[in-house]
Amino acid sequence: MKEAVGLPKYFQVKMRVTALLGGLGQGTALPTERELAERFAVSRTTVRQAIRELRLEGRVERRGRSTVVAGPKLVQPLQLASYTEGVRQQGLEPGRQVVAFEEVPADDLVATGLAIGSGSAVLRLERLLLADGVRVGLECTHLPVDRFPTLLAEFDPATSLYRYLAATGVLLAEADERIETVLASPRETRLIGTSPALPMLLMNRVTKDAHGTPVECVRSLFRGDRFSFTARLTP
Repeated sequence: MKEAVGLPKYFQVKMRVTALLGGLGQGTALPTERELAERFAVSRTTVRQAIRELRLEGRVERRGRSTVVAGPKLVQPLQLASYTEGVRQQGLEPGRQVVAFEEVPADDLVATGLAIGSGSAVLRLERLLLADGVRVGLECTHLPVDRFPTLLAEFDPATSLYRYLAATGVLLAEADERIETVLASPRETRLIGTSPALPMLLMNRVTKDAHGTPVECVRSLFRGDRFSFTARLTP
């Protein structure tokens, strides 16, 4: 393999494999590490590092004992809509697995977001997010008990929360959202079923009604290899 000045060998291999992916369809198996090492005249360790980076970026994935071309990432628009709506727009079946649905005291961060006193009663709803049965994220929502005293008894946590809120007359008007890249905690890694080294997209959102009153405080963690987000900007 002809070396590019200043570029590590593994990165050169990564670029060569990326070019190779362009001619392969989703689910197609890549050549083995041995075959790629012989093709590019490098060590298998170098190939392994290049493939590892491509896997973290969501370009390839493990399937059994093979590495195959991954499908396209889920593209979620940054808008005030439910996860369910966004996934269905891409032709996939959304799903949720309930991790926790309980009444807890608000910590300082949640209390600030909901504009309530620290220690006030809030409803904590934590759910795994699925797309076609695959775990792609973890979402934790807090809502004030004073405003939703019957939610714990009435709401089915396997369904859309936004649809339930709309049915009760709560109209969501705006949200403040912050996005950053993080690594998942050991607990989050175990729940989502990912590698601890996989970059995650963390979104913290406070949603308000038409009167400017906070309705929910949400912490969402999405797999960086499966999700990207878009936004339309206007002057």
